[in-house]
Amino acid sequence: MVWLLVYERSHRTAETPPSLHVPAAEPTPASVIDVEKLSKRYGALWALRGASFSIRPAQILGLIGPNGSGKTTLFECVAGVIPSTEGHVMSDGRDIAPEHRKNILYYVPDRVRPWPDQRVDWILTFISGLYRTTARRRQEVIESLSLEPLLTAKLRELSKGEHKRVLVAIGLLTPHRLLLLDEPFDGLDLRQTHDVMRVLREHAASGRTLFLSIHQLTDAARICDRVILLSNGRIVGDGTVNELRARAGVSGVTGAGLEEVFLALT
Repeated sequence: MVWLLVYERSHRTAETPPSLHVPAAEPTPASVIDVEKLSKRYGALWALRGASFSIRPAQILGLIGPNGSGKTTLFECVAGVIPSTEGHVMSDGRDIAPEHRKNILYYVPDRVRPWPDQRVDWILTFISGLYRTTARRRQEVIESLSLEPLLTAKLRELSKGEHKRVLVAIGLLTPHRLLLLDEPFDGLDLRQTHDVMRVLREHAASGRTLFLSIHQLTDAARICDRVILLSNGRIVGDGTVNELRARAGVSGVTGAGLEEVFLALT
């Protein structure tokens, strides 16, 4: 049984809302979740140390860092896929147990290839049925990600970029308020990246909150409302690009982007 199937079944609960769009609470909370001093240790190695931040409603938050910086570890700890060594994940000031986080968030890992011998249409139909997503919404996601030519193909037959778009579609077909996407642009060409960014912005504009792990700093600067910079398992920056430029002392430097900010803060 593949990992994502187990993950899907564990995420189907009686509390799962029936549609993609979740009505906003009144009043709108200041954050969807708050993370406090989240840490993960493997033996003597700290893969993540003291991570604290908030994820705000209807915002695209980017997690930025080089390979090995702890991005996937942070995602897996927040999602409850692996236990953290220390720290808290909270909503409305209360701890959320790992087994209950599936009621708030949905996590799409990078490089997972679920049901490789099933056709794309079967996979998207299965996810839609699992979360009672309407046929209209399913068709909108297919069209927005240009998946029509791939519907009859088996997942194992897809290129890296095609496979990535299917994974993004799986996430978008779920109803959770918060969607975690690990490297959603990996394997996409320039036009595909532009198109997927547009789709994600539309979902954020409709009220959904997105937390994206991105290794390409130029991509992060183009789509994220706010970014978290991660280096060697520690958060070294949190804010808008302009706020981080000011903190790094490069706000007056012509053309200074996230690359210069990251280098200055690490």
